[in-house]
Amino acid sequence: MRHTYILLVAGSISLATASNLTMAAEQQTLEPWQLAEKTEVWDPEPPIVQAPAGPPPSDAIVLIGDGKALSQWQALKGGEPQWKVTGDTITVKPETGDIVSKQSFCDIQLHLEWKTPTDVAGKESQQRNNSGVFLQQRYEIQILDSYNNRTYANGQTGSVYKQTIPLANAMRPPGEWQVYDIIFQAPRFEGERLTRPGFVTVIHNGVLLQNHTEIQGSTEWIGPPSYKTHGCAPLQLQDHGNLVSFRNMWVRQL
Repeated sequence: MRHTYILLVAGSISLATASNLTMAAEQQTLEPWQLAEKTEVWDPEPPIVQAPAGPPPSDAIVLIGDGKALSQWQALKGGEPQWKVTGDTITVKPETGDIVSKQSFCDIQLHLEWKTPTDVAGKESQQRNNSGVFLQQRYEIQILDSYNNRTYANGQTGSVYKQTIPLANAMRPPGEWQVYDIIFQAPRFEGERLTRPGFVTVIHNGVLLQNHTEIQGSTEWIGPPSYKTHGCAPLQLQDHGNLVSFRNMWVRQL
């Protein structure tokens, strides 16, 4: 057996040596461009997406803007949403409740612009013009006026609410439009078992706040997060009782 093993190893070394010699000889006979072609991959070819400056990409689903008003939304409790519409901007109408998209989503690229009002008198911490965008109605990315406004760090703008502190505070002053760009990978389940948690990347005003952050479960005000089996689900915008405005919201399904 020992001799057989030695012969097999020697044979493998000989084959490897021969292969290396063949490759070396080939490299000497081929032109550089021919060698470069060996590592080129031409298919599949990525689809073309028109991405002009300003408007959403050509394959985006527009949820706010483009004259759609609230046509892509419904009230969380059912029926038509009662939020205020001004051109292509919608604003929370306090105490009318959250709104949810009519369409459900799994993995997405989300673009959203939002603005908090300039009236901040007597409002501090979580009461300083609060809202949120809930991915799949479960996983909240906090929206809050965090400009010179101290609050618990895992509840400020750009946090995965009550889970992950943002990497920075990129807040513009109240009254100015804020920009979120969010990449969301939805969790995966097999029956009742979680096979892969969700992940989220959040960019606020061009600044990275969450870098492929693992979502620990549903974002809860009280108690720890946990996962429960679900499929694709709508986006949800929160009525926290403040006049937060939204515009230019679109989604690309990934």
